[in-house]
Amino acid sequence: MSGMNPKVDFYFNKAKKWQEELEKLRIIALDCGLAEELKWGVPCYSFQKSNIVLIHVFKEYCALLFFKGALLNDTNGILVRQTENVQAARQIRFTSVGEIVEMETIVKAYIYEAIEVEKAGLKVALKTTAEFSIPEELQNKLDETPVLKTAFDALTPGRQKGYLLYFSQPKQSKTREARIEKCIPQILDGKGLDD
Repeated sequence: MSGMNPKVDFYFNKAKKWQEELEKLRIIALDCGLAEELKWGVPCYSFQKSNIVLIHVFKEYCALLFFKGALLNDTNGILVRQTENVQAARQIRFTSVGEIVEMETIVKAYIYEAIEVEKAGLKVALKTTAEFSIPEELQNKLDETPVLKTAFDALTPGRQKGYLLYFSQPKQSKTREARIEKCIPQILDGKGLDD
């Protein structure tokens, strides 16, 4: 098969549970004229250096993830948003090679549409940091500690969003407070959650 990148072979060779499914998804992506690379440790398919789709596996399913899936028409209603915090990407999930074979024409249509989205230069309108809610516990800390507010405001929008999502997850206030306390030194150092 032309377009196969030998650097990506190891990913397909190491797969235990979804090997047949992954090989079929690989062939479909390559049939659509996409370039194959290894990014983030998984097969990624691009058009003129722009990421279109990647293949990844989970315990219960394997999937094609469309980087700008939110912009696709999804006429078949098969795109899945992984979590409520995912803004742009969408998945098509599979649990058998038969399912992939049956949906091959539809999957290719989605890939071709994703390529057209890229050619058109369309961008997903991402939420700004201001659109994320600030947990009450964090707002109280920012209000009572001006140096912390200054440090938080100086973080990049991505780092701010990371903290806001992390601090908002727990249901209990004391857990949110504990997370905030634990992260204060990082925030003061100008670092993000994963830095």
